[in-house]
Amino acid sequence: MEVCTKCGNSKVIIKRKQSGQLLCKDCFIENIQKKVIKTIKKENLIEKGDKVLVALSGGKDSVALLDILYDLYKRRIIDLCAVTIDEGISGYRNDGVEIAKNHIKKLAIPHKVVSFKESFGLTLDEIMKNPNHRGSCTYCGVFRRWIINRVAREFNATKIATGHNLDDETQAILMNYLEGNIENLTKIGPKTVSKSKLFTPKIKPLREIPEKEIALYAIAKDLEVHFAGCPYAQTSFRGEISKIIKDLSENHPTIMYSTLRGFDKIKIAIKDKYKSEYKFEKCEICGEPSSNEICRACTFLKELE
Repeated sequence: MEVCTKCGNSKVIIKRKQSGQLLCKDCFIENIQKKVIKTIKKENLIEKGDKVLVALSGGKDSVALLDILYDLYKRRIIDLCAVTIDEGISGYRNDGVEIAKNHIKKLAIPHKVVSFKESFGLTLDEIMKNPNHRGSCTYCGVFRRWIINRVAREFNATKIATGHNLDDETQAILMNYLEGNIENLTKIGPKTVSKSKLFTPKIKPLREIPEKEIALYAIAKDLEVHFAGCPYAQTSFRGEISKIIKDLSENHPTIMYSTLRGFDKIKIAIKDKYKSEYKFEKCEICGEPSSNEICRACTFLKELE
């Protein structure tokens, strides 16, 4: 009979293929929380007194992140607030927004819901009807970052916490390498900091936790989450890369960890080689920080017109 490696409990809920470790429900929950706090300390992601804005979609990653950070909030180590973005995806986004609102009601922290429609005059569904679109993830990533950064300043947040997990990080590493986008590779990491004061530092406390384990954490803690996947994700390049990594992980369970560790070792050399020489200035259209006269969000909006 299989028993928990830590406490000997016979009710095992996970067996980690990469290590052979067996964990019961309570030990698993404690293990995930400790791993996240370890990442926060190791990478110096959060300091006492920080006001952390959580990008809360209502999905498993952001809900689990909020749950773990809320413990730091209760201990008065950090202050917390949240933003939920409604991209305007019919039959998908409304459920996530409602779940996010439910969590905020229970935790009683400041929260804003901001839509693509009110910010840009277009929903993602409307954008994808344009025959010359660049792909859903391209617009979604740029527009979401634009909104989150603006809301962070409105809340006077000192950090923006996103629910990027181990799968997300390895997908981003492989995607940008295959596309030869070295400049984007330099931006991947546990913490993104800019010289511009208009940008709020972004942190990824979950980057060393596999997606499956975050889903199990949400179930083990009985957290209300939106498990449905974005309907546009499967047709994206990221969706293809995700399938490749998952297939490789079946026979090579440590592949995502080794990809992340290897990248973190060479990232410093890449940053030195491809160091940005420009100074950040405001976009002449929207006033948001930009490395060019017009930021990417406004460039996309002009194209879509």
